[in-house]
Amino acid sequence: MASRNVGRRRADHKGNRRRTLAIPQGHGHGHGHGHGHGDHVVDTSVVNSDAVVARRVRIVVAAVLIPLITAAVVLMIALWPGGGVKVDSYQTSTARGEVTAIKACPDPKDKCELATVKLSNGPDKGKAVPVEVPSAGQTPFAIKAGQSVMLGIQEGAPLDQRYQYVDHDRSKPLLILAVIFAIAVVALSRWRGFAALIALGVTAVMLTQFILPAILKGSNPLVVAVVGGAVIMTIAVFLTHGVNAESSIALAGTIAALGLTVLLGWFFAKFSQLSGLAAEGASTAKSFAPNLDLTGLLVAGMVIGALGVLDDVTVTQAAAVWELSAANPAASRRELMSAGLRIGRTHVASVVNTLVLAYAGAAMPVLIVFAIQDLPTLSVLSTESVAMEVVRGLVGSLGIIAAVPLTTALAAMAVADRSRELVADAERL
Repeated sequence: MASRNVGRRRADHKGNRRRTLAIPQGHGHGHGHGHGHGDHVVDTSVVNSDAVVARRVRIVVAAVLIPLITAAVVLMIALWPGGGVKVDSYQTSTARGEVTAIKACPDPKDKCELATVKLSNGPDKGKAVPVEVPSAGQTPFAIKAGQSVMLGIQEGAPLDQRYQYVDHDRSKPLLILAVIFAIAVVALSRWRGFAALIALGVTAVMLTQFILPAILKGSNPLVVAVVGGAVIMTIAVFLTHGVNAESSIALAGTIAALGLTVLLGWFFAKFSQLSGLAAEGASTAKSFAPNLDLTGLLVAGMVIGALGVLDDVTVTQAAAVWELSAANPAASRRELMSAGLRIGRTHVASVVNTLVLAYAGAAMPVLIVFAIQDLPTLSVLSTESVAMEVVRGLVGSLGIIAAVPLTTALAAMAVADRSRELVADAERL
């Protein structure tokens, strides 16, 4: 007992990454892990630096990851939209300003109010301009002096008619919320949280500068989503978790599950005869971009929506198997698979429920309408607006379910029988 406590204190002072794992009695083999009960400090960095693991993971990287990542990057370059992707008929200039005064419109018949807005950006920055805004009874949130509003600009019109009210300017509260979120992430996860925020920024850039413009320019939405998703996941996983054997296995599992999600989404969108027109904003987008493939856009949305959860599941599964191997280097592939799947079942049960509820929450207004009409359940499910969300939720969930055994199997193959193979190599030498 004393020797184990000394060993634990020494391990606690090492600089390697540590995780805590309950090691059952009789399963602590090698690497200084003794037998006993309770929580032991397990050094998982030894698994990444293990020569056996490195050799196996290099095969996966060379045979799977490098070709797929290279293909994704090449396709991204080929599909990059460049400039001129906006629809001319829908291009609008905008400005922001602060309401300094507000009064009733001169004509009592007009149900509006006349606000004086001091512009904070745009060509007329600093000027005070009159803007008609909805009256208190016509908008859920009345417009008052001191508030910031968004304005549309009618080019070439006189100054007193040039600006039209669009909406409240919500940039300030959104910025405050984003800052609170960033502080919370960094406070909890420190440098890894900071890396995650950078990865989030990369995701935002990919969505706004590649995925959406490329689809709008006429590229196949499904191809664009797969290419963009693969690049996003590669950057996010390696940036957040480092370039090592564990993250490489997690990324391989993510890409495999992503491919399955794409196939299932495409098949069931066609099989269920989903046109994509029932999606919010789909008809508006179609009116401005008539060649837009709405069914492909629907499946692309399924892919993008499942990415974040797939990342969570695959990284967790790879980490779990790495923990198990660090605790017992002699564990066989079967033992690691069995233990890893037990962990994965619990994770999937909660994540799948979360994903389905998220999609149900997004469709809540539609579900409320059907509840008011008191239609039969099968009739409700068969309508495209509901069927679309059902397919979206279940396809995403199937991708997550598949990610668990796929990633666990890859991880188990990478780290199984580490100590036995090292001994065999030493005996051969």
